[in-house]
Amino acid sequence: MSITASMVKELRDASGAGMMDAKKALVETGGDMEAAVDWLRTKGLAKAAKKSGRTAAEGLVGVAVEGGVGVAVEVNSETDFVAKNAEFQAMVASITKVALSCKSIDELLAAPLDGKTVAETVTAKVATIGENMSVRRMTRVEADSVAAYVHNAAADGMGKIGVLVGLKGSDNGIGKQIAMHIAASNPASLSEADLDPALVEREKQVLTDQARESGKPDAVIEKMIVGRMNKYFEEVTLLKQKFVMNPDLTVAAAAADAGAEVAAFSRLEVGEGIEKEEEDFAAEVAKTMGG
Repeated sequence: MSITASMVKELRDASGAGMMDAKKALVETGGDMEAAVDWLRTKGLAKAAKKSGRTAAEGLVGVAVEGGVGVAVEVNSETDFVAKNAEFQAMVASITKVALSCKSIDELLAAPLDGKTVAETVTAKVATIGENMSVRRMTRVEADSVAAYVHNAAADGMGKIGVLVGLKGSDNGIGKQIAMHIAASNPASLSEADLDPALVEREKQVLTDQARESGKPDAVIEKMIVGRMNKYFEEVTLLKQKFVMNPDLTVAAAAADAGAEVAAFSRLEVGEGIEKEEEDFAAEVAKTMGG
């Protein structure tokens, strides 16, 4: 029997299995949809569908640097327990290495890894480990030199926060120091020019409203706003922040003193922006016991 693309899609939707696994199941069962689902279940490849609705807000950020290219990849799991699992960590390391040759998250998910795509590899791991997982984000930094830092490291090259810093000029060790600064200070952008205009306008409006409450003349208020906006930029832009290693210098000045210039950076923190489901312990036990 000829296996069509629509049949493969139907089986994928029903089982949550990867495309190649779904096609193989249909071939093995002569196109019998129900038998194909059972075949996938027998192989442990249909379990992923049942896990896909769960919130995956734990996990690890993997970082890798090769020449003037650095990548950071966030791979999520449901629990921190799985994030400490050697099998999960090996998968994160493999995916991060593959990411070095990818330009986007979509390209990464479609990239080959041990005979499957990265997406199919994750789906298979969901089935064997038994938790929902996902490759959520990927960032890439290219520069003359790239430094990386992992905070709360769980293993080599992976942890809860991953930072990349791209430098123009030689590194001389300043790159890692700036990466550590970024992990701690979490700047919103490299410079004022890179800030989201909507974010800047919102901050300016708040500061304007605060200044007007002082009852001072408009000319004075205008100067107050300018001063407060400058202070805001010093707090949220990397180049103007006080360098944690030497607060007498800005990050830009510290880099310049080391003979370099910060060209780009990236900071990924596990679970950032994910709304976690809250459930009390008693309810969780009751659910487990079928109560």
